[in-house]
Amino acid sequence: MASYSFTSLAIHALISIPLLLNLSCLFHNLNLAAAAKHGSSKVYASHHHHHHHHRGNHYHPDSAAASDDSNPRLHRAFLALQAWKRVIYSDPYNFTANWVGPSVCNYKGLFCAPAPDDPKIQVVAGIDLNKGDIAGFLPEELGLLSDLALIHLNSNRFCGILPQSMANLTLLYELDLSNNRFVGPFPTVVLSLPTLKYLDLRYNDFEGPLSPQLFQKKLDAIFVNNNRFTNVLPATLGGSSASVLVVANNNFGGCLPPSIVSFADTLEELLLINTNLSGCLPQEVGFLYKLRVLDVSYNKLVGPIPYSLAGLSHLEQLNLAHNSMTGIVPDGVCCLPNLANFTFSYNYFCEEEGICQNLTSKGITFDDRQNCLPEKPHQRSQKECNATLEHPVDCFEHPCDGSFGGGAAAFAPAIAAVPAATPPSSPFGTAAPSYT
Repeated sequence: MASYSFTSLAIHALISIPLLLNLSCLFHNLNLAAAAKHGSSKVYASHHHHHHHHRGNHYHPDSAAASDDSNPRLHRAFLALQAWKRVIYSDPYNFTANWVGPSVCNYKGLFCAPAPDDPKIQVVAGIDLNKGDIAGFLPEELGLLSDLALIHLNSNRFCGILPQSMANLTLLYELDLSNNRFVGPFPTVVLSLPTLKYLDLRYNDFEGPLSPQLFQKKLDAIFVNNNRFTNVLPATLGGSSASVLVVANNNFGGCLPPSIVSFADTLEELLLINTNLSGCLPQEVGFLYKLRVLDVSYNKLVGPIPYSLAGLSHLEQLNLAHNSMTGIVPDGVCCLPNLANFTFSYNYFCEEEGICQNLTSKGITFDDRQNCLPEKPHQRSQKECNATLEHPVDCFEHPCDGSFGGGAAAFAPAIAAVPAATPPSSPFGTAAPSYT
C-alpha cells in the first residue's frame, strides 16, 4: 500500500497526480455516499489515497451560465461561499478576490465535477486553499456544500472550532486542516463522515483526549500530531484500517496498549515521537508485520527491545532514541532484510549482539551514542549506567507498572501541558510539511 507519511519520499513522487483527475476518480467511486443520499443500491468505496494540491480555476462551460434556477446545488454552494467570505478577515494572496457572483465554478480554489447521482449537472466537488495564509473561521453554512469530496486548507490562519454542519458533507473523502489555528476538543464531527479516508489535523491547537472512535473508522491515514492532545490510544482498539498513524508531539502519557496489534493488517508507518509514553514497548508491536517506519523516540520507554521486532521484515526505519531502554540490541533486529536506518542513541543498552556491532558492513545508517556499550565511543559514564542497570525492568511481569508510567490508569493524561519544545531530531520541524 502506498504511504502518506512525510517520513518517506514516496509522497513527493505522487503529488504530480492532477487534482481534477483525482476528483473525477473520487466521484466515480463514491457510490456509498450517493446511495445514502440519493437512493442508489450500488455500494462501493474507492481506496484511492493521494492528491495533488493544484491551485487555480477549473472552468466548466455549462457552469458559468448556471443560474440559481437551473442548478439549485450550485446556488446552495454560492450561499455557503458568500457566508464564508464574510468571515474571512485577511486574504493576503487574494485567493477569494474573485468569489463574486453565482458562477462558483470559476472561483479560485474551487473545483467542479459532474454530480455522482446526476452526471448532467455540475457541483462543487473540491476546495483547495492550501498555503493561502487566510485568516478567518469556518461558518455553519459550510454544511451547504454537501457535494464536496475534498477539503484542503493546509497552512492558513483559520481558527475557532469546526462547525457541526460539516456532518452534512457525506461525500467527503479527504479533509486536510493542517497548520491552522483550530481549537477545542477533538472534532468529533469528522467521525460522522461516512466516506472519509484521509484525515489531517496536525499543527493545530486541539486539546483533550482523542476520541476512541477515531481508531474504529475505516480511515487510510490519520495525522493528529503537533496538537495539545492528552490521551493516547484507547485500551481496546478495533476496526481500524489505517496505513499511517502519526500522533507525535502531543502529551498523551501512559503506555502503548497491546491492542495496537489491531492495526496489523494495514499499518505501515507508526510515529509516536515525543508523546510522553512510558512503560515497556509491547511485544505486539512486532506483530505489525507491514510496518516500514517505527519511531518511538523522545519518550520515557523502559525495558528491552521486544524480541518480536525481529519479525518486521518490511521495516526500513527504526528509531528508539532518547528513552530509558536497557538490555541488548538483538541481532534479529539488525539482520532485518530492509532495515536502512536504526537509531537507538541516548538509552542504556549494554551490549550489541552479532552484526549489530558493525552495522556499517550492512550499509545501515545507525546511531548508538550515549548508551552503556563498553567497546564504543561517546557512551554514558559508568556511574550513570550503573544507576539504571542495577534496577532492571521485567516487562513480562509489569508491562505498564505504575512505578514507571501509568499503572491501571495508563491511558489517562500524565500532565496537562504540551511539551515545551519539539525534539531536535523530530521530523516535524516548526511548520507543517506540505504536499504541494
